[in-house]
Amino acid sequence: MNTKVESAPERNTGDIAKLALAIVLLLGGLYAFYFFDQVSTGVRGVGMLLVVIAALAISAFTAIGRATREFLTESQFELRKVVWPTRQETLQTTLAVGVVVIILSIVLWLIDLFLGWVILQNLLKSG
Repeated sequence: MNTKVESAPERNTGDIAKLALAIVLLLGGLYAFYFFDQVSTGVRGVGMLLVVIAALAISAFTAIGRATREFLTESQFELRKVVWPTRQETLQTTLAVGVVVIILSIVLWLIDLFLGWVILQNLLKSG
């Protein structure tokens, strides 16, 4: 378990400027994607991909970007600790869930039949 105290990432004017630049870059790339519609979609797609990569690279050097990278690193570390079920355990659990769903479906169907019979045969005829 991680014992580090988490704090909100500090934002300074440099970080705000970098994030603003990344957003302007994304908006400019989106505008260019639709402005140059005579160019093939593949070329525009590659250009947009490069713009997105550049914007991510710029935003990665902000406090929020560093916190995101640290979170992803710790998430990968925690994923290595996960004990995944075996194939047999997965199949048994899936089978158990399927049986329960079928049984509950039959019970609900019987309740629906009973309530339909009560309403249609008894309540509506007596009125």
